[in-house]
Amino acid sequence: MLIDIIAGARPNFMKIAPIIRALEARKAQGGPLTYRLVHTGQHYDARMSGDFFTQLGIPAPDVNLEVGSGTQAEQTGAIMVRYEKLLMEARSALCLVVGDVNSTMACTIAAKKLGVRVAHVEAGIRSGDITMPEEVNRIVTDSLSDWYFTTSKRANEHLLKTGARPDQVHFVGNTMIDTLLHHMEDLQKPDFFDAADLVPGGYFVTTLHRPGNVDRGDGFARLLAAIADATRGAPVIFPVHPRTARTLEAVGAAPASFHLVDPQPYLQFIWLVKHARAVITDSGGITEETTVLGVPCLTLRDSTERPETVEMGTNALIGTDPAALAPALAPLFEGKWKTGAIPPLWDGQTAPRIVAALETLLA
Repeated sequence: MLIDIIAGARPNFMKIAPIIRALEARKAQGGPLTYRLVHTGQHYDARMSGDFFTQLGIPAPDVNLEVGSGTQAEQTGAIMVRYEKLLMEARSALCLVVGDVNSTMACTIAAKKLGVRVAHVEAGIRSGDITMPEEVNRIVTDSLSDWYFTTSKRANEHLLKTGARPDQVHFVGNTMIDTLLHHMEDLQKPDFFDAADLVPGGYFVTTLHRPGNVDRGDGFARLLAAIADATRGAPVIFPVHPRTARTLEAVGAAPASFHLVDPQPYLQFIWLVKHARAVITDSGGITEETTVLGVPCLTLRDSTERPETVEMGTNALIGTDPAALAPALAPLFEGKWKTGAIPPLWDGQTAPRIVAALETLLA
């Protein structure tokens, strides 16, 4: 029985890798499921896509829709048209989507229009901020999916409140943590690290890409200055997202303590996070990784779709006001940052649970 596994952007790749491993393991044992890996091409730069396939052991895509860049609507529409064509030529039994990027929503819509069932991995998470494109993608995808694989009981509650049946909701854990734990022994120190005279535990990592933080040059400049001030002159490693690079070019020089580097491959980036004194980010997924690694994290957003990283983990949600950074970081310098705990089922075995459930559901 054929499953389409959809991946299009960097966050997807960490989530599909363990599912593919689990499917291959079951296939070797005589399992009934086969898969077709569909890369939509939403992220097409090697730094955002190709490096991840290589490092995470993801096979070459069976199909690449090659949609490339564009506006939200242009990209979503192109994915829908090309995936619809694929399904009309060679129909699958299930469309398996992960996360909350444009590829997730677009392939869900195209599949459902043709009567193909959809399963959503990382279903039910909500930030409550409808201005985020990801939140729109989550809501649309969950409104159409047949089955939901969730990372938390909070996600289960969101789905049940909005009409999902209990038999559709499967609390399985977090495939991104499967990938993290699987590769802990493979992490690689980046080439630039020693040349920059950096030392483990002596630097911060920051990632910024949300429109509200990076699209306005004056606000972005104030945010960078606030990070430099709050980190008290310590080195700040800043892998620059392509979106952020455009604004940074307009702003000019970053603060002197910043080390601007290209987007890092997975193994190098997680090495940096693991050995950082703390992470300052507006990403959601990174807060999950810092929680499991026990690394202090500050999220520059007003809301989060991953509240467990704040309630149980090492993450602090501090808002988007740059002035909040210094007082929020003060406990770290005083040795008083919370210890945190790992949420239930974030144990590295999520993908086998998903595959076992799919075998039953599709039987």
